[in-house]
Amino acid sequence: MNTGTNRWAIVIAAIFMQLALGAVYAWSVFVIPLRNVNQNWNVTDVTLTFTLAIFFLGIGSTIGGFWMDKKGPRVVATAAGICYGLGVFLSGFAGPNLTWLWISYGFLGGLGMGLGYIVPVATLVKWFPDRRGLITGLAVGGFGAGALITAPAATALIGSVGVYQTFSILGIIYFIFVVVAAQFYKNPPAGYKPAGWEPTAAQVSQRATRDYTLGEALQTWQWYALWAILCLNVSAGIMLISQASPMAQNITGVSASVAAGLVSSIAIFNGGGRVFWAWLSDIITRRKVFITMFLLQFVLFLVMTQTRSFAVFTVLALIVALCYGGGFGTMPSFCADYFGPKYTGFVYGTMITAWGVGGILGPILIARIKDLTGGYTQAMYIIAGVMLVSTILPLIVRPPDRAAARQAAPTAAPAGA
Repeated sequence: MNTGTNRWAIVIAAIFMQLALGAVYAWSVFVIPLRNVNQNWNVTDVTLTFTLAIFFLGIGSTIGGFWMDKKGPRVVATAAGICYGLGVFLSGFAGPNLTWLWISYGFLGGLGMGLGYIVPVATLVKWFPDRRGLITGLAVGGFGAGALITAPAATALIGSVGVYQTFSILGIIYFIFVVVAAQFYKNPPAGYKPAGWEPTAAQVSQRATRDYTLGEALQTWQWYALWAILCLNVSAGIMLISQASPMAQNITGVSASVAAGLVSSIAIFNGGGRVFWAWLSDIITRRKVFITMFLLQFVLFLVMTQTRSFAVFTVLALIVALCYGGGFGTMPSFCADYFGPKYTGFVYGTMITAWGVGGILGPILIARIKDLTGGYTQAMYIIAGVMLVSTILPLIVRPPDRAAARQAAPTAAPAGA
């Protein structure tokens, strides 16, 4: 079907937009500078800013999913750039007022991130039914890699102009990136599929036979299973990412500048994991990808409790980041497989609330235990156990309409009856 639109141009715009939105993953480079300026703030206080941003990202994604159906992706993405850029810019005026930082960066910035995050996911899944896993991985890959650019840039800016001026400068840059990229978005015609493409038998077996509205999806246990899978994977990865810089300094004794390099490396693997695991899910199924990632993280967190080497810690942290990104790359196509692509903005946008909940559980758990014990070991033992138990969910989940069809199928009559 010829639409007169280059669908790959939307992919490129999505990547640039997500690079700006994903700068939130560089938050750990702000933790120590903010505490140095405000010595009465503890790690939990500062981390709550990041936690609020991730929580309101989930809320913003839900709002954005509904809003896209009314006004289209371009309007929502433009509003995202305004909210996100303004929120980060206003953070530069927080000073000693912690509440101001929570409201500007956490609430307004997080809301903008959520509005923007859902747009490329819900739009591109409709343009690429032939590469659903890969394209959703690319759609969110830029978000995971955002800290690759922001971590070293923010560290340099903090050193030259201070932490608050850095927020204001970055807010202006983010506004420009997101608003410009927003103008490329549009939905394909109803029923669009690439010329000559037909789904394979394997794809058909893993996909719903119809499109579910949000209300219908919420009546299935599978929606809640996918929500929980995403939440659990987020909790594990974001626990590490939110404290990567101070954790590396605490465990291995490296400097802040060296730890900032780790944050940038994590961003590469976070972004790469979104593409790699999503691509692999097109081959081995989404279920098997999540089983593999949960078991892998169980082992990684156990080993991490025993290391004091920065090199070993780095390798382990990068693989966790790979799995963390993989959850975001794989889940949009998982959701579209089970509930259809038509209402993905509604269905997956609401499911992203799992990100917000996971963003509270992981960072607050590790920050609180750090404040109480002075180390990170106990938190890593806990999350390792959670990852092991989590494998049950992808083992049992199946597409809702196909599962119902199997249950409703009559038993074959005995031969000769």
